[in-house]
Amino acid sequence: MKTWHRYVICVALGLIGGAAYAVQLVRGGLNDGLVSSGPWETGKSFGTVDASTLTRAKVALSGLLALPAKEAMYFTATRDSNGRALDGRCTYDVRGGTLDGRWWSVTLYEGEGWLVKNAAKRWSIPASAVTTDAQGRWSFTVSPDTQSGSWLPTGSVEAFDLTLRLYHPSADIIKSPETAQMPAIDRKGCA
Repeated sequence: MKTWHRYVICVALGLIGGAAYAVQLVRGGLNDGLVSSGPWETGKSFGTVDASTLTRAKVALSGLLALPAKEAMYFTATRDSNGRALDGRCTYDVRGGTLDGRWWSVTLYEGEGWLVKNAAKRWSIPASAVTTDAQGRWSFTVSPDTQSGSWLPTGSVEAFDLTLRLYHPSADIIKSPETAQMPAIDRKGCA
């Protein structure tokens, strides 16, 4: 084999291996600098100038289209409050109180940022759709079966995640998102 053939093969293998490694890193999930508050996680650098190139690529791939942190913060839950993976065949109560921001919504996704197909054509619960009590507490249900009141259908998918978007969060939440009083996610039963 000629010397230049070896160089071409080495360069091709290097490019293929490098590309595969880059894809694996970017698809590895949003785990850079994550902080948790109950079952919810967020990154301190999402939507900021401090975000690394890798974090920006991961955010772009996940479809968050991250606004600057002063505009919106994104909290994602893949597990319930007891640490069990969210399962679309189960029913959950999502309970919370006043969130330290101007407005919020919770959207249900089926892996890699895809909305779950469902006959009700519901994908999100906005703050305006829940009823609050005198203490500012609210709740809604996540379930594969039709529920009364505020309800997000899971479409009976095997796994899903919830993304809470908090618009115009307070300066305290931006600085220390791990201190946010986030909603609880309680499993009620499974089909």
